[in-house]
Amino acid sequence: MAGKAGAFVDRAGGSWLSRTSGNGEVRGQELAILRRLALASSAALVVVPTGLSFITSPAVALPVGVATVCAGFLFSAVGSIALSRQRPASGPVEAVVVEHRDLMLEAACGLVLLFDPQGNVTAAGGRDRADFLSWMRDPSGRGFVEQVHVSDRILFLQAVDTLRQGRDALDVNLRLERSAVVEGNDQFVHIRMEMSARRDSEGCLTGIVSQSRDISYDQQLREEAARKAAEAESANDAKSRFLAAVSHELRTPLNAILGFSDILSGEYFGKLENNRQREYVGLIRQSGAHLLSVVNTMLDMSKIEAGRYELLLEPFPIEASIGACEAMLALQAKEKGLTLTSRVQRGLGDIVADQRAIQQILINLVGNAIKFTDAGGAVTIDAAMTDGMLKLSVSDTGIGIASERLASLGQPFVQIQNDYTRRYAGTGLGLSLVKGLVALHGGSFAIASAPGEGTAITILIPFDGSGAVAIQPPVDVSRTVDFPPRLKHNLEMNERRKEEEVNGPAKAKIA
Repeated sequence: MAGKAGAFVDRAGGSWLSRTSGNGEVRGQELAILRRLALASSAALVVVPTGLSFITSPAVALPVGVATVCAGFLFSAVGSIALSRQRPASGPVEAVVVEHRDLMLEAACGLVLLFDPQGNVTAAGGRDRADFLSWMRDPSGRGFVEQVHVSDRILFLQAVDTLRQGRDALDVNLRLERSAVVEGNDQFVHIRMEMSARRDSEGCLTGIVSQSRDISYDQQLREEAARKAAEAESANDAKSRFLAAVSHELRTPLNAILGFSDILSGEYFGKLENNRQREYVGLIRQSGAHLLSVVNTMLDMSKIEAGRYELLLEPFPIEASIGACEAMLALQAKEKGLTLTSRVQRGLGDIVADQRAIQQILINLVGNAIKFTDAGGAVTIDAAMTDGMLKLSVSDTGIGIASERLASLGQPFVQIQNDYTRRYAGTGLGLSLVKGLVALHGGSFAIASAPGEGTAITILIPFDGSGAVAIQPPVDVSRTVDFPPRLKHNLEMNERRKEEEVNGPAKAKIA
């Protein structure tokens, strides 16, 4: 009987609620309210008329009691349902939150892991979850930490502790160990984990959301780049050592060639028979001098690249270096039909620098200007003081250089190859040596040129020598060096053996 009454209430209440809800839907919570009110009203239909019969006659008590119960039922039903519809429904909101979390675990790229505040995995997901779990073990609980490389576990634990202390997000690179190594795969997989903290209303850490991506290919590229950089640096060091060794080996026979050619040209041990012999001896002397200058330049370049070029700073007048450069190259300029002039600011004073290096800079710059300037041109050397810097400029009216090729100037063994410069000899080391020497003084190098208009090279060097690179401490020549090097163990064994040889007889006598 109670079941039939409940079914009747559900049918009648459902029909009424569907007409009042506006969208035709009937909520189970509203039907439950009607059932409870109907049950309470059925009991009140007996109690209320009975109570009223003690006050008035039964003929009045019965209709009044029934009317009162029905009015109370209707009022309570309407009020309760209205309140339930105005009250925010927590069930759907929680369902939406769960739905969003599930969507994140399924649609986010990479591997998504949810951690508790202690770093234990509580849930796993992500678009690439299947790819990760194909070579990983089950990450639940402490399963993830146990797969991290031993030396990287401290990084993961530090990241969790950093989030626990208040940071909202951070990234960490880890290595995970494969559960089974297949041929062609590495034992460890490099991943980048982006971790975000989840906190409660009081700011306490309640969980960690992490999104991991496989960066093994990126790590491979970085390692390859580092390896190639190391190989390039090693090759550059080997080249510098080779140049230094070759330069030292060539200077000895070149000095002999120059010395004997000077003796022959001076005819100290007898006259030469004809002018052809004198010409050939002069060519030998000239070629030897040119080769020696190339060797010296290569040796200086190798010293600069190895950081072993020592500057001897001393005060000296710049006019002296410019005058020496003019005296050395004046004949060469005159033979080519050029005008070589210099302009030095008055009262310039003494500059603090390496005089040999400054003179070498001037000789290289002026020599290049003379070489690339045709007959009838001019080469000018300017020196002035600008904001505590010595400004040296060497300009010419030569063939000039195209603007797109200026960037390659100053690199070792690089020449601007075109129809003009192919007929000029050289190794391409002059400007690179100049740039190296200027850099050692803490200065700057600038070049301006245009084809057919000439070239102007300007260098700035601190006048007081404050920008010069510190001289490296000299090598202790008194310290003996083993060649080939011996291991420390061998040295100790030899010293112990010598000590036993010395002290052996004495010990025997004591015994």
